[in-house]
Amino acid sequence: MTTIKDSVVLVTGGSRGIGKALVEELFQRGAAKVYATARDPRTVTHPDAIPLRLEVTDEDSIAAAAAVASDVTILINNAGAAAGASYLESPLADVRRDLETNFYGPLLVTRAFVPVIKHLLNVHSALSWLADGGPYSASKAALWSQTNSLRLQLRERGIKVTGLHVAYVDTDMTARITAPKVNAVDVAAAALDGIESDAYEVLADDVSRQVKAGLAGDLTLLYPQLTA
Repeated sequence: MTTIKDSVVLVTGGSRGIGKALVEELFQRGAAKVYATARDPRTVTHPDAIPLRLEVTDEDSIAAAAAVASDVTILINNAGAAAGASYLESPLADVRRDLETNFYGPLLVTRAFVPVIKHLLNVHSALSWLADGGPYSASKAALWSQTNSLRLQLRERGIKVTGLHVAYVDTDMTARITAPKVNAVDVAAAALDGIESDAYEVLADDVSRQVKAGLAGDLTLLYPQLTA
């Protein structure tokens, strides 16, 4: 079992949204040290967190962060991007942005911290299992596959791997979305429960549970528009 109390944790994207809630919950559970990363570390507001500059798509930035945070025992890959790109109409650079940030970013960060960590948590999405019409869901599906592969490869090193799936969370990123949302505090609590129980996956809300269950059925259950 993984113990958060007295652990040293690095949270990418730790200045807002789910990342900020994770940082707060980690301290509530007795983490000894929490590195909270952001492109601009001045946006990290928790008084006890250690702000750390990190751009997850920049290998030099990752190497610099890994050199500073060489005592990390738990890595949480939370940073992500949603460019809102269209496969057919957007510049290809916008399509690549989601993949660079949401797939390659966590991989690069994980590779840098594998020598020291004991547990890895990757933040996926309900959209890992449900295409939303753009590259964001493709990037999260790819990250889900990456996590499953890493879970097998890191097993021999004694590193536990947990994947977090969640739908809309009430953060500034979803401020314009009117669909039901879950509280970031509840998501953070579920994620850390998953780490402490060495869970393979955490499905943090009803939507994620419903979408995963739908994978076993006919495709039209997930995409009813196909029957129109």
